[in-house]
Parts: sequence; C-alpha cells; structure tokens
Amino acid sequence: MSFLWFIMIGIVAGWLAGMIMKGGGYGLLGDLIVGVLGAVLGGFLFGLLGLSATGLLGSLVTATVGAIVLIALLRVVARRPK
Repeated sequence: MSFLWFIMIGIVAGWLAGMIMKGGGYGLLGDLIVGVLGAVLGGFLFGLLGLSATGLLGSLVTATVGAIVLIALLRVVARRPK
C-alpha cells in the first residue's frame, strides 16, 4: 500500500510542479517520473538542510519542492548552447 501512496504522491507532485513552473503538466507518465525523481531529490535536499517532513502533506511538499528544483535544472540544461 505504501508503494501506491508513493506513486500517487509522485503524480500529484509532478503535476503541481508543472503548474507552478508554468510549463503545464507532462502527462500522467511524465508527471509520475518528475514527481518520483523530485521526491528523491527533495528528500536529499531537505536532509542537507536539516529539515524533515512527516505525514502525507509533508511528503507532498517535499516531493513538490524536489520536482520544482528538477524542472528548473532540466530547463537550464536544455537552454545551454550546444
């Protein structure tokens, strides 16, 4: 059951990050990938800062912040001249 919650939080976090970053959603699979990778990145960043988030809302905030950072990094890399 926890895996299902992880997937659902990933989808919602990816969608929220897409809306916040004004890029729109990335579709169900794209939102899931961005959200799950964002959750891992957010957990790492929060750990570095000495922050911890608990519960469903805390997990959603952590994943969304991580997904926003991930989208911002991807946009910077995509804009680099080749």
